[in-house]
Amino acid sequence: MSTILRGVGRVTPARRRAALTGWLFALPTALFVLLLFGLPLLLVLQMSGSDWPLLGGNQGWNMPENYVDAVGNRFFWASIGFTLKYTVLTTVILLALSLGLAMLVQESTRWKGLLRTSFLVPSALGLASASLLFYVLYSPIAGPFADLMKAWGFTFLGTPDGALWSTIFLIVWRYAGFYMLLMLVGLQGIPDDVYEAARIDGASRWQTFRSITIPLLRPTLALTTVLCVTGSLLAFEQFYILTKGGPDNSTITVVQLIYSIAFQGQNDLGVAGALSVIVLLALVVVNIAQIRAFGRKAED
Repeated sequence: MSTILRGVGRVTPARRRAALTGWLFALPTALFVLLLFGLPLLLVLQMSGSDWPLLGGNQGWNMPENYVDAVGNRFFWASIGFTLKYTVLTTVILLALSLGLAMLVQESTRWKGLLRTSFLVPSALGLASASLLFYVLYSPIAGPFADLMKAWGFTFLGTPDGALWSTIFLIVWRYAGFYMLLMLVGLQGIPDDVYEAARIDGASRWQTFRSITIPLLRPTLALTTVLCVTGSLLAFEQFYILTKGGPDNSTITVVQLIYSIAFQGQNDLGVAGALSVIVLLALVVVNIAQIRAFGRKAED
């Protein structure tokens, strides 16, 4: 017995080579993460605690002045409120619509290929390109609805609510197909035997959806929710291109505020770094809370 145990615990040359091979395969990814995430994160942490003007470089440690200035910025709380509002609306609409589209594509037989392609085509377009496309679409001068807007006296981006819902429409159009694909993968992972048993028991479509589809789709819902919430909290391109934070600074997101502090107006990388750290910590807390919430529901 002791001979067997010694053989199990011994590191053989074959095991050593297998471990080395595994590390070599993981090395490119580790270097990628270190160079593009680890080092920038350390630099931002240094900036957040230093007096660091855009053109002046590091002027020395000034902790916690940058954090005080970041929280005291006149647009800080307004940008947080708007970002949360945008996140909630976008997440609810996107998840509901993408689930509906996934169920439509899954049940459709004759038009399945056409529907999948139609819903996925917008996802192939970059967000910046899509934002520029919709900027022209919403234009009161060159857009296809210019004459209609002049006749009726309205603009898509001229009011705070109009700018918000116009941007949400762009994001839903751009990402609904992507989230539909994730939902479709989750739906196809549910065994048909479960639905067959429900039909035999006389369950209605609503009862089947509520008691079978949603509980078994919970891992996919957790993934899509985390992705959607994270992307919405970090919204930048669509608002920067469509609204520039207007009208009347009503559509400034937190990331827009970071950009403005760093490269416009204050030109202060230290305060921008402090605000970036605050956003990062908030994202970590929100994502952990979401994962734990879905985990508790799965256990129930």
